[in-house]
Amino acid sequence: MKIALFGATGHIGHAILDEALARGYDVTAIVRDPSRLSTHNPRLTVVTGDVGKPDTWLAAVRGADAVVASLSARRDGNNDVIPVNAAVLLDNLPAAGVKRLAWVGGAGSLETAPGVLVMDDPHFPEAWKPEAAGQGKALDVFRASQSPLDWTFISPAALIEDGPRTGKYRVGGDQLLVDANGKSHISVPDYAVALLDRIEKGDASRKRITVAY
Repeated sequence: MKIALFGATGHIGHAILDEALARGYDVTAIVRDPSRLSTHNPRLTVVTGDVGKPDTWLAAVRGADAVVASLSARRDGNNDVIPVNAAVLLDNLPAAGVKRLAWVGGAGSLETAPGVLVMDDPHFPEAWKPEAAGQGKALDVFRASQSPLDWTFISPAALIEDGPRTGKYRVGGDQLLVDANGKSHISVPDYAVALLDRIEKGDASRKRITVAY
């Protein structure tokens, strides 16, 4: 399997990189600042590029079986760029011959009840709302797109944090998944497992899913 990965220097992106290399994938990591990526592996190629500037990465993604985008606006503070980046990938990846995209989405746009979103909850942290709203707009971009790209928007549980890799998880749709104690959570390594499993299995085509314990 050969994948191209945007966002390998981020927390979730780095976990996806580690899981992909552990599975024996060939990975092309497209990053703005290669000095922030300390991983060295013979199956890893690091390319300097910016998702918003396709001419910096189009050649690098050619031949990839799939592209993974783990993009955050936290460094720049511009959450409006999240849906813009989604549109850029939808418009440009097919031109590079890429057929599959896995997008690291947010949990804020999941439903806790029909028409009620996680980010509508009064206890939802105010500081998280701009990014959650940006991810929600990105989901709208995917759903409205006529691109031939086979995409999957993968929302984590409400709480995604460091923890063990168990390889176990559940897959849901637009509703927040909770366990028997009412908790919605997943470890970062198991989120990475679930995402790459979607690529290997080729399922969840052109839809949003969520993964949790």
